[in-house]
Amino acid sequence: MIKRAAWAVVGTMAMAAGAQQRPAITGISFVRVYASNPSATGAFYGGELGYERSVEGDLQRFQVNELQSIEVVPLPSPAPPSRQAAVGLTTRDVKAMETYVKAHGIAVVEPMKRGRFAVKDPEGNLIYFVQSAPIKGDISPRAGSHRLIHAGFMVRDEAKEQTFYRDLLGFTPYWRGGRSEDGPPDWVSQHVPDGTDWIEYMLNAAPVPTPKSLGSMDHLALGVEHIGDAVAGLARNGCADAQCSKTQMGRDGKMQLNEFDPDLTRVEYMEFRPSGTTCCSVPVGKHPTAVEDR
Repeated sequence: MIKRAAWAVVGTMAMAAGAQQRPAITGISFVRVYASNPSATGAFYGGELGYERSVEGDLQRFQVNELQSIEVVPLPSPAPPSRQAAVGLTTRDVKAMETYVKAHGIAVVEPMKRGRFAVKDPEGNLIYFVQSAPIKGDISPRAGSHRLIHAGFMVRDEAKEQTFYRDLLGFTPYWRGGRSEDGPPDWVSQHVPDGTDWIEYMLNAAPVPTPKSLGSMDHLALGVEHIGDAVAGLARNGCADAQCSKTQMGRDGKMQLNEFDPDLTRVEYMEFRPSGTTCCSVPVGKHPTAVEDR
């Protein structure tokens, strides 16, 4: 009850505040995952998925494009249930963003360093704000996708999360749907306020999800024009098992393909636009594209 009340106050503050303007939030900068075996996980993202790797201490960075990456860090001890370590959001003015969140009562849990700082959302997910700037490194021609389009995580209380993403940060609805046409939504997607990337709430999880179920919820998604591009990229990189070519139509009408890294974090390849029947609600706003201005 204390946490709920505290975030209700944050939502009220966010809606009432006018003195401090929110800087633009233009997309997802990175998704960071934990690895129990960093070498094996590096081989997955750098080999099977085909991204170029750079190393900073114990952090491996796999560059998706000049502004987006996948980060891999060693699994801490004791190990948390989720293997999703953090999600980074790109902003055009990270210093102003830090001032903005502090003005609205949000604690900074990792102070500003090298153009990024971190807070936690109401359910404890670590969220970075990152200054929009090119990443030094090569873009791999072997990769089947060069666009990170969304990140998802398990959410227990949608309303509580909305006080942060919707009320404070200005995210906007994109699509919501479920396994059943008439049932409650299982997935709620909402755009960053100044771009087409999105955060996806994964609802209605079991009280204690299995590692694969949690890894499926706490996931990242790579965009492609045609799902065949992803299949071809995986094949080029030596991925030969059935999962590497198992495509399916999602409930949002987009073709997709799911891979799992060694710690069972799901990597979802997804077409940018629907090509089939969209269930449950009509998408709102623009669909992502291969290249966007940040």
